[in-house]
Amino acid sequence: MTEIKAYISLSQRRVYLYPDESPWEYEITARQDIIPVFETLFYQLYHKDMNTFWRAHVPIKLYSNDFSNEEYDNRIKKLYALIHEFSDKDSQMFIEQLPFFKESRHL
Repeated sequence: MTEIKAYISLSQRRVYLYPDESPWEYEITARQDIIPVFETLFYQLYHKDMNTFWRAHVPIKLYSNDFSNEEYDNRIKKLYALIHEFSDKDSQMFIEQLPFFKESRHL
């Protein structure tokens, strides 16, 4: 399968196939069958984010002991790991400096 360029926006939770569609943060080069993995993770991230939103309205439930927060964090780590795998050297170096990157290598 041929490789294509895609443009990832973590802030918008979107994958763009053209650089002019919208602002993006990372450019990747990957097989076309990898793109749905990003979209699935963004979809899951949205739902985990909604779970944490509703949990925030329960005053007796501690933030630090919430499974939804861990799931949300794991999705973010997986997204950064995928971006790291398919991006250029500059993006890889930036991601490697993130505090959680070394932890996520074991996911």
